[in-house]
Amino acid sequence: MSFWWLDVGYLEIGVLLGAVALDAMLPEPPARFHPVVWMGKLISLLERAAPSTGNMRRLFAGVCMALIVPAVFGVAAWLLVIGLQYIGDLAYLVGGALLLRSTFTVRGLGHAAMQTQRALAHAELEVARSGMGSLVSRDATKLDATMMAGAAVESVAENTTDSYVGPWLAFALLGVPGAVVYRAINTLDSMVGYHGRYEYLGKASARLDDVINLLPARLSALMLVLGGLPARLSFRQGWRWMWRDHGKTESPNAGWTLSATAGLLGVVLEKPGHYRLGAGFKEVEPSDITKAVRLSYIVAAIALSVVVGMLVARRFIVG
Repeated sequence: MSFWWLDVGYLEIGVLLGAVALDAMLPEPPARFHPVVWMGKLISLLERAAPSTGNMRRLFAGVCMALIVPAVFGVAAWLLVIGLQYIGDLAYLVGGALLLRSTFTVRGLGHAAMQTQRALAHAELEVARSGMGSLVSRDATKLDATMMAGAAVESVAENTTDSYVGPWLAFALLGVPGAVVYRAINTLDSMVGYHGRYEYLGKASARLDDVINLLPARLSALMLVLGGLPARLSFRQGWRWMWRDHGKTESPNAGWTLSATAGLLGVVLEKPGHYRLGAGFKEVEPSDITKAVRLSYIVAAIALSVVVGMLVARRFIVG
């Protein structure tokens, strides 16, 4: 079935808006149907097959992993999209929205952060610790209430890039397969892009993730600062601290959104032994998590408008 009043450019907008609506209304797909879970299984399989000794051998295996996983899922998504488009516009609208929705989340990020906020507000520290795994990778057993509140705010700030701005920009440029490739690279980084055990095996994945997020992270930070205006936060302070502290993190990207958020909320965001952003501001409180989540929703609205504008522009440029 095809709709005469839609062409490829506007179909893409329909797929994006449909995916956003699905994210807002429905929970995450079951694990057995979730492409990101499949990505994780492939990464785990390749990790087990990688050599356990020899730094250069593990580095080479990591390069292969960083190429194989995005390629497998990117090609699979491309073939699926071609099939859906062949069936008709309605099939592509529905199927494309379902697939795109699996590459990002706005609702899930805010929901996880607010669960932590409610637990901390009621001084239920163990409940808060048990839920930290969905927000950060650090050991929650070593975090007190202030550190958990800070970690939640940091997760919301940093994941504006990874959770939705990055996938949406990839979609605007390369369609659904682009968003799937972005998510595959991000999943690789989240699983093996660490020092220590994965120093060599995950190095290529971590660097690849850094590269693809160079632009999205900086755009996310700018959107955060702009979002401070309707959120009634200090635009000037957010802008100032973004430029002052963005280089204090090891990641070339994370510092942009983290420092902008520290300035907007007027709080210290700290990972002991790694960075301290917003020095001189107050410590994070549970209420700041609510502000961060509200700000992330505003950023999502800004990002959605920008990406729709990119799709409209692409429609007229490409024809």
